[in-house]
Amino acid sequence: MEPRIVIVGFDSAQILDVTGPLEVFSTASRFLRIPGYETEIVSTDGGQVRSTSGLEFASAPIDAVVGPVDTLVVAGGRDMEIAAADAKLVDGIRRIAGESRRVTSVCSGAFLLAAAGLLDGRRATTHWAECELLARRYPEVSVEPDAIYVHDGNVWTSAGVTAGIDLALALVADDHGRSAAATVARRLVVYLRRSGGQQQFSALLAAQSIDDEPIRDLLEWLPDHLTDDLSIPVMAAHAHLSERQFSRRFKTEVGTTPAEHVEALRLAHACRLLETTLSPVELVARESGFGTPETMNRVFRRRLSTTPSDHRHHFGPA
Repeated sequence: MEPRIVIVGFDSAQILDVTGPLEVFSTASRFLRIPGYETEIVSTDGGQVRSTSGLEFASAPIDAVVGPVDTLVVAGGRDMEIAAADAKLVDGIRRIAGESRRVTSVCSGAFLLAAAGLLDGRRATTHWAECELLARRYPEVSVEPDAIYVHDGNVWTSAGVTAGIDLALALVADDHGRSAAATVARRLVVYLRRSGGQQQFSALLAAQSIDDEPIRDLLEWLPDHLTDDLSIPVMAAHAHLSERQFSRRFKTEVGTTPAEHVEALRLAHACRLLETTLSPVELVARESGFGTPETMNRVFRRRLSTTPSDHRHHFGPA
């Protein structure tokens, strides 16, 4: 039988939260030798639904969903407080979830899952800007603010907007293996590289929003010098600041310590090498600036809850 995918939208839903997963499942159905995914979009009362971008899409009433469902996908959007207060929508999500093999959300759709009680006692994530609110409003949910997606039992939650594509690719991989998901990713010309534990807000993007010129220049210089001595004295001298000035201004501008930022850059570089090359782990550790595999292994375990070898196994070249 064709796996049935039900995507829940609503007025002011984020259009990519709906169409991102929809396109992944549609592409998988067209280009993989599998039973095609049967997709449908529903909303509270059905009809035309207007997204945050102004684009409207058709939907069926949520009450029309009867029988078993393979995967429930709940989109996020702008007016989540209004959506979470929609008793008919929340009740419909709760009912469908009870008949679904998997329950998922994209971006702030996690608020609707939480309102339905489906995240109680579970780990979950949402858009980085909404994680604090989700944790405060639903204290029974263990919010992981820095994950692309979180898989806890049969419930999957993902971060903002394009992370819904990462989530849907992970679901295809869960169903049919990594090579099948890679085929879909190639067709969509997107990466099949972001694991659930990778950070939502990449350290490589930090320099784009920095006003402090010495700090911005340093951030642009760092990625090409990961194997150098990147101690506080060296970085402070590069920025032409005293060590105390440097540490204070770096934390103010970047939101993290210099050492934490350098570690994040080295981790991201190591992940790329593990994902795109067959270089030995020892070489990856050296070229990423970790020096030894043991040091790199400790960072992977602390930051990603995995090991370099496991990361390559799941996301490396076939």
